[in-house]
Amino acid sequence: MSTMKNFIPALSWVPTYDRMNLRSDTAAGVTVGAMLVPQAMAYALLAGLPPEVGLYAATIPVLMYAVFGTSRQLAVGPVAIVSLLTATALAPLAEEGTGAYLQAAALLALMVGIIHVILGVGRLGFLVNFLSHSVLVGFTAAAAIIIGFSQAKHLLGISVPRQESFYETVLEVAKTLGETNGATLVLGLCALAVLFGLKKFASRVPAALVVVIGSILAVELFNLEDRGVRVVGEIPDSLPTLAVPGQGSLIGSLLPTALVITMVGFMESIAVAKVYARRNRYEVDANQELIGLGVANMASGLFGGYPVTGGFSRTAVNATAGARTGLASVITAAIVLVSIAFLTPLFSSLPNAALGAIIVMAIVGLVDIKEMRHIAKVKKNDLIGLIVAFVATLVLGIERGIAVAVVASMLVVFARMSLPHSAVLGLVAQTTNYRNVERFPEAVIDEGIRVIRIDAAISFANANRVKAILTEHANSLRTSPRALILDAGGVNDIDVTGVEMLGAVLEEFSERGVQLHLSDVKGPVRDVLKRSGIWDTQSDRIHASCHEAVLAVKADLPSAKDKVRSGIDEAPATQEPVGTSG
Repeated sequence: MSTMKNFIPALSWVPTYDRMNLRSDTAAGVTVGAMLVPQAMAYALLAGLPPEVGLYAATIPVLMYAVFGTSRQLAVGPVAIVSLLTATALAPLAEEGTGAYLQAAALLALMVGIIHVILGVGRLGFLVNFLSHSVLVGFTAAAAIIIGFSQAKHLLGISVPRQESFYETVLEVAKTLGETNGATLVLGLCALAVLFGLKKFASRVPAALVVVIGSILAVELFNLEDRGVRVVGEIPDSLPTLAVPGQGSLIGSLLPTALVITMVGFMESIAVAKVYARRNRYEVDANQELIGLGVANMASGLFGGYPVTGGFSRTAVNATAGARTGLASVITAAIVLVSIAFLTPLFSSLPNAALGAIIVMAIVGLVDIKEMRHIAKVKKNDLIGLIVAFVATLVLGIERGIAVAVVASMLVVFARMSLPHSAVLGLVAQTTNYRNVERFPEAVIDEGIRVIRIDAAISFANANRVKAILTEHANSLRTSPRALILDAGGVNDIDVTGVEMLGAVLEEFSERGVQLHLSDVKGPVRDVLKRSGIWDTQSDRIHASCHEAVLAVKADLPSAKDKVRSGIDEAPATQEPVGTSG
């Protein structure tokens, strides 16, 4: 039963559901449902899909996540960035509005779901970490700007063909500004004003629903369709039905986008899920989250939707409204299903300008200036990945931009690895502690002895640089005993290239009369040095600490014979722990 609860987390809360949570879960479910109906239609529009497809993606997938997900507050459904990625992927493959386009969108959702599940079952959630936080912030900001401009045609009432690049979209919008429909522009601006006003002064009011109702009434009362205001038109009232999507020949073409959506969608979801799990004092399982989102996306593909993930704004509303369990999501899905069955005729006069305003409002917070400043303050180097992701996404487009961003993230990591931090250490008076003399100027350096620390794993990426550091300090030793002590406390790994470099350094130093001692060698590094033979050949020059190493050098003595008792090495697995009686 425990295994089943791990795979189907709903089994852990449904049988023991506390009725005290019913009121808050119901309030949260209804609130998010009222928010999700207009948002789902708006995001479908962004993806180039009919409004009902967005509604389908907000029903069965939401139910599936409630069953298989581990977050109690995460609100799953269509989101802006995933909708844009969907549109970007499908535009070259099928004509917007056709059955082939709808089938391709469903197939993409199914593929995204399968990838999620494979990663979750294989415990491979760490793979999404190739997209760093700073890169995600830059990518998200650029995507938000692209999304905002993509809605210009709906807010201005102009016709702008879908362009491959952002700057082409900007140029097209600029060219057609003279064709702006006045009634559409006024309606769009009023919708934006209401959305911003309610968010600031009445945040608990479902602003998107207010805009939808108000704009529909405006269209009907003032005959705005006759004035050129475009509306969504008739929306089918048929509930989502199970069907395997066609267009199997497009799998190869859709695979890169499916991988990108998986990466971006999961990082967005897990980030917000962890925030609310921490606030409510429970844990979310990253790999089970992959499975939960995967099942949700597979359901979306099989029931005529498109890719979904957890959204920031809806999750915040869900948590604020009082969501305590997955029942809130079940109620949200029920609200959307009821809307499809009975309320879709009311949406036929919904203006595209209102949906465009809802999208613009949703993406405003994605340009996170505050977080950018925070990143700059905490670690300026992380701005490199952020800026590369931002510029590459705007210039090259969503898919190529994120690919460049991932490569940039990895290059930054390799750059850090290739230039490891090192420090010269000195003895702090009246202690046995050795500290960086740049930070502790009062620390004492002994004549003829240099203690240095390397703060990085030693690998092929930095072996030459580490050798140069060691050699430079060895060359500075002019008087006896001419000993260089490497504090390996900051070295948590060493590869074959690192071992070969260390062997070469030992040989060179021996020829030049320079002693190389090691101290505070960690277990994983010890294991490699033992297998390479260096541990045995250098046995007399390996110490438990910098202080013991310096004392041994000054006394011209080898390190402790009993390396187990002195803390240099651990007891062999077959040997009884030191201090026990047999």
